[in-house]
Amino acid sequence: MLQLVIVALMLLPYTCGQNPAIQVLLTNKGLQYGKHVGAGWIQDMLEHVTLPDIQGNFNTLIGTIQYTLSGLKITKCDFPEPNVEFSETFSGFKTTITGLNAALTGGWAIKYHIIHDGGSFDMAILGVDVTSVVSLGRNADGHLSVNSVSCDGEVQDVNIQLYGGSSWIINPFMNYIKGHIIDEIKSNICPAVQKSVEELESRLQAMNVSYAVNQVLSLELPLTRLPVFSPSNLNLGLKGEFYSIQTHAEPPFQSKPFTMPDLPGYMLSAGVSEFSLNSAAYGYFSAKKLQILITDSMIPKLFPFHLNTSSMGPYVPQLPKLLPGLLMNLNVYATEAPMFSVQSGFVNLTVQAAVKAAAIESNGSNVPLFTLKAVVMLGGKMWIADGRMKGSVMLNNFTLTLASTEVGPFKTDNLEKMCKNGIELFGLPQVNKKLAEGMMLPRMKHVTPVNSVLTVEEGFITISSDAQVLDVL
Repeated sequence: MLQLVIVALMLLPYTCGQNPAIQVLLTNKGLQYGKHVGAGWIQDMLEHVTLPDIQGNFNTLIGTIQYTLSGLKITKCDFPEPNVEFSETFSGFKTTITGLNAALTGGWAIKYHIIHDGGSFDMAILGVDVTSVVSLGRNADGHLSVNSVSCDGEVQDVNIQLYGGSSWIINPFMNYIKGHIIDEIKSNICPAVQKSVEELESRLQAMNVSYAVNQVLSLELPLTRLPVFSPSNLNLGLKGEFYSIQTHAEPPFQSKPFTMPDLPGYMLSAGVSEFSLNSAAYGYFSAKKLQILITDSMIPKLFPFHLNTSSMGPYVPQLPKLLPGLLMNLNVYATEAPMFSVQSGFVNLTVQAAVKAAAIESNGSNVPLFTLKAVVMLGGKMWIADGRMKGSVMLNNFTLTLASTEVGPFKTDNLEKMCKNGIELFGLPQVNKKLAEGMMLPRMKHVTPVNSVLTVEEGFITISSDAQVLDVL
């Protein structure tokens, strides 16, 4: 049961002291769905489990007889749906199973001095009750940790019937050793729970600290604080910071606190702050990936402007006179990391860039002409449709000023207007076409999000969703 409750938390490694940039909320609805799926999974799994041998002895008129029940295999199990709830007191989960019944089969053997005998048996274990409490936390190196706080197991009754050999002699004694068999089964319940917790803890500690997003960026998802429990949900605060794989440079800004809305109608919610978006932008910037060399071949043929000194004449009058008939290129690069600003309903992006223009002489050498400073301000919306995250973007503002010149001063008003028209007529439609196609929502193996919604809050974006298990975990 525990594995099903915590399966969504398996990607959470080490810790650091800062405000979480990503928060994940598991609601009671999600917990109960996991419990329901887990009950069926455990029932199927139990039928493939072999239990430990049971050994003991009993006294007869002829002396003490040693017995062994081995190869105990569950043939049928009535596994009631557990009761699972969040525990604020222990910062974890409390699970209660009441009235579990199981049918088993196996082999029996007895030993009395030099006499050995054996056969098969059927056993019914009746009225098994288990109460377990586990806590979540962080260990010394920062991984999510899970620990068993308490466990209690009870067995109400056991019925056993031996077959083969001298079973007709041994069967009457079974009622006398029933108590020992019950004690043996009971003594194995909590160690089995503890082993399950230890196996899960081992898997958590083996998880990676960071994950490569692509060849440029990595994403770090450490817990920045202890898991926070309430009666209705579990909140995990994650670092959620992107880094340049090349430089791993820290951005000159910090994450700000934000409060996730309580959405009990969904199983899971994830809040991504503008810090995560800005750290990704800074990662690309620090890796020097936000630059492009624009040549005339890249400009659409239908566009009225082309990259040569003649076409530039209406905007830089002296240029055709100084360097007539030459092709040009534009080296465009970000002068600062782009910055996202997330406001209620909208995501805004500001890009500050430089544009270095050069003429290309017949021998292929570049002649510096001038440098422009460009500030582009975009606004966009985001939503989820057909299981994909989609969006649209529009141009809020565009300014172009002369930073330096090798050909003499000139006004940039007309050039700014031409560039703005180019962005609106050719650039944004291409971007919006891609955004309209969207991207699939992240998913775990065997689990797919359903009924997902996206809302843009002040400072962060929230994705809330139900989940559907597609296969056995």
